[in-house]
Amino acid sequence: QLTMSLNSSTLLNEENSQGPKRNPECLESLELQTPSSFQDNPLQQLQLASQEVLEKAKKSGRSKCPRCSSSRMFYCYTCFVPVETVPTKEIPTVKLPLKIDIIKHPNETDGKSTAVHAKLLAPDDVTIYKYPCIPEYEEKRHEIALIFPGPDSVSVKDIAFHLQKYTKKSVCDNDDDCSGEPCLKQAKIEPKEEKNLNECISSNRSEGTRLKKIIFIDSTWNQTNKIITDERLQGLLQIELKTRKTCFWRHQKGKPDTYLSTIEAIYYFLVDYHQEILKENYKGQYDNLLFFFSFMYTLIKNAKCCAGKE
Repeated sequence: QLTMSLNSSTLLNEENSQGPKRNPECLESLELQTPSSFQDNPLQQLQLASQEVLEKAKKSGRSKCPRCSSSRMFYCYTCFVPVETVPTKEIPTVKLPLKIDIIKHPNETDGKSTAVHAKLLAPDDVTIYKYPCIPEYEEKRHEIALIFPGPDSVSVKDIAFHLQKYTKKSVCDNDDDCSGEPCLKQAKIEPKEEKNLNECISSNRSEGTRLKKIIFIDSTWNQTNKIITDERLQGLLQIELKTRKTCFWRHQKGKPDTYLSTIEAIYYFLVDYHQEILKENYKGQYDNLLFFFSFMYTLIKNAKCCAGKE
């Protein structure tokens, strides 16, 4: 049922710091196996950039953040930059078809959030806000949607239809103040101009129902109520992702496997958006959003296997 951003995670060494000791030989042998050895890995079909830089960083251990000098693994989750052993030029960059705002609960632990993955990999299109410091969305709610399940949530394929009621550019039948400028304010329309007018009206409708920004909430399920009831988010179109299952290693106990981590929710939404709204074949354009996530998934799965947990 739910596919919002929930209690995300990051660093492997933090995951293992309190866990059982691993057998180095066992881990080494697992690392030497081909991806086909892990047939139960649902992420192995992703079209990802080379993760060799992460392999090297893992072997060298923690490194300094170039901005705050904190000791981190792979990246700094407070500055949103790779550490010194992970050159930025070796990290893939993903261009998204719309802007993304991530609203992070103040009690959500920075080191456990996959929201930073989106900022690292799509820096030009992703902004992270720490609640309650979030934007005012009311004036642009005709082009914004929120990923959150609820009684009024719609599927991705129905976005354009439902955004129509929010549009400021919809064509009015009997309203002189119609916002469909400039075409609708012609006092007289000659027959030869009718075609251009219809094209203008169509363009206005299309523009008015175009999604330009999507909002994700980064928190545990129990923390979401305070954010989702904020008056600044009221009236926004809500979208629910219903068919995806999480691969997240910090999945909340007692919750359905359709509760996704933040980066999973972003990725799966974009794949559906690409196919259902843009009407284009998906060819892995957003796969690199899971660049860090897939690497950590395999690393932690292998570690748990060696520890006898699986």
